[in-house]
Amino acid sequence: MTIIKSSNLWFKYSGSSEWAIREVNIEINEGEFVVLAGRSGCGKSTLMRCFNGLIPHFYEGEMIGKVEVCGLDTRENPTYILSQYAGMVFQNPDNQLFALTVEADIAFALENLSIPKEEIRERVDWALRVMGIEELRDKSSLELSGGQKQKVAIASILAMRPQILLLDEPTSSLDPFSAKQLIDTIISLNQKYKITILIAEHRLDLLLPYASRMIVIDDGRIVLDGKPREVLDKHDVMPYGVSVPRIVKVATQLKKSLGYSFNHVVPLSVEEFVEILRRWRN
Repeated sequence: MTIIKSSNLWFKYSGSSEWAIREVNIEINEGEFVVLAGRSGCGKSTLMRCFNGLIPHFYEGEMIGKVEVCGLDTRENPTYILSQYAGMVFQNPDNQLFALTVEADIAFALENLSIPKEEIRERVDWALRVMGIEELRDKSSLELSGGQKQKVAIASILAMRPQILLLDEPTSSLDPFSAKQLIDTIISLNQKYKITILIAEHRLDLLLPYASRMIVIDDGRIVLDGKPREVLDKHDVMPYGVSVPRIVKVATQLKKSLGYSFNHVVPLSVEEFVEILRRWRN
């Protein structure tokens, strides 16, 4: 079932003469794990703002076309309604955390929606448990590491029980270990709870083995869209500012030097690569 749909979508910010998004026609299905890739400033963040209603309700500018999220037209529905269907997590979690405790941060949006206290307590408990941060309940965000803050920010969105989670480069300020932990949690949200994931991220080596789809954006336009293996096998993504995972580079070099086709399967992880080589030798 289609959960996000954009039709001939264009947008440019107020005061700018350049279109940030150009002629975007896209359909995202329920349960998909979609990676948005492209150089900084290509339009990834703008596109996600269109998908949760921040555009056109919060960011001023000119919007052409139509966006539907869970069947709701984003022009006709306010952000507090849309946020219950598509929640967004930003690069800097400090922009989303401001309460005295983690528990209060997660409960904040629910209280604003006048949800009954018992249900708020239940949702907060669930979000803390899902993100594996129950021990942080009574801590202040000032006491947390970057990775912990980002998990709390995600928990505050999950408590709204959205069908879609939009993540705008959530690991950009994290060290490699914390980034791997966070991405593993995001993957689990998709696999275990069937939450539709759209993530803009540069650490593609951690994401692509689990992604159902890879969309490459350049100058506001979608230039490539397909399964990660197909996109990386059939296209050169480097000109679009996309960093090819190292294991794909190794496999490509081996393919060129030895002429082996890998049975047209591009390995997206070290484990896959080792298994392909094992079958090849046998």
